[in-house]
Amino acid sequence: MKNIVIVGGGAGGLQLATRLGHYFSYSPILHRRRSEPEVRVTLVDRNRTHIWKPLLHQVATGSLDSGLDALNYQVHARKNGFRFELGNLQKLDRSRQVIELAPVEDADGRQLVPARELAYDYLVIALGSQSNDFHTPGVREHCVFLDSTQQAQRFHQQLLDRFLQLETHTAETIEVAIVGGGATGVELAAELVEATQQMGRYGHIPKQALKVTLIEAGAHLLPALPPRLGNNAERELSRMGVRVLTGCAVAEANEDGFVTAKGEKIPAAIRLWAAGVKAPDFLTQLDGLETNRINQIQVSSDLQSVTDEKIFAIGDCAGCVDIAEQRVPPRAQAAQQMAGVAEHNLIAQIEGRSMKPFRYRDRGSLVSLSKHTAVGNLMGALVKGSLTVEGRLAGVAYRSLYRMHLAAVHGWPKAMLIYLVGQANRFVKPRMKLH
Repeated sequence: MKNIVIVGGGAGGLQLATRLGHYFSYSPILHRRRSEPEVRVTLVDRNRTHIWKPLLHQVATGSLDSGLDALNYQVHARKNGFRFELGNLQKLDRSRQVIELAPVEDADGRQLVPARELAYDYLVIALGSQSNDFHTPGVREHCVFLDSTQQAQRFHQQLLDRFLQLETHTAETIEVAIVGGGATGVELAAELVEATQQMGRYGHIPKQALKVTLIEAGAHLLPALPPRLGNNAERELSRMGVRVLTGCAVAEANEDGFVTAKGEKIPAAIRLWAAGVKAPDFLTQLDGLETNRINQIQVSSDLQSVTDEKIFAIGDCAGCVDIAEQRVPPRAQAAQQMAGVAEHNLIAQIEGRSMKPFRYRDRGSLVSLSKHTAVGNLMGALVKGSLTVEGRLAGVAYRSLYRMHLAAVHGWPKAMLIYLVGQANRFVKPRMKLH
């Protein structure tokens, strides 16, 4: 039996495990699942559940309940023909073709499962990315990040604590500062305004009690999009009451807020860092795998590590220049496209067929600004050339992205059922998670 081990259950890793699990466990002749497939697919993740990373800003503000919307890896694996292992990659031994998982501990630090090894014939590393603090003093100690569900929940708890202070008149304002004017920072700023309005319906919190400052070092917001869209996003956020600072570099973070390179102090009880990404630091120490300056594993256009042909990397942790000689950006759509090519190439390797190179196709970018509004552009297969979209049309397109992710993982019938359940919950549950 051959073993394919996938480390990381994000957008790319989960989709890849699901597709490979179906392929190797289902018999088209018997029209049923094989009791003992010839290829075993195992997904490894440090968490028990999956939330689509682009939605973490909604978890942070409480507009999305991670307890209701999360996918359980164990259940999903059982239904889709692969195995799930809870664990955290800590070591790779390429000569023996094994990975070592760190011990699993409970909330009090007691060991539940000792360190263990998993053998592989093919290894796929899909560990995503994390925030890049650029070694700015105080950021790691005094800021919240949005790299995981746990971090988003931590931000949400801090927000609820500040709302409590407003309710009990022990504070007059909530000061939130966000560093990074990319998609995460812009979407979080807009969601915070919406969250304050929702809280006002359940308590006695005026909209003006929220003071949000969005700080961007570049000349305009949303640097991955045309400047006009970044400027439009800035105008919309300013209309909502968000203070936007562009061309403003942060020199230091402390318990009171941020200090800019020009010496201006920006007070903030809640501080979030969303400026730049990098792959996890420990990837640079994985048994000699070649990495780049932001810790990504260097891969060829077929997504194999340039160091070891038995190891693939996809998603944000893969440093890839595709067959068209374009560098692949760390985006969810790139991870999903890579998963499709990795699926083909892994099956080809096992069945003795030719692999195919990866070519990234930019489908465009959409950024949510509030409940019904978004900005962005649509490209590639969606439209001929490039189409700039804003307003309600962009809002509809933005919300469809999550449904497409659900369809990639569950198939369209179940994805639509999940959507309908979510719509029903809007009538029976508060619009904002209050705990």
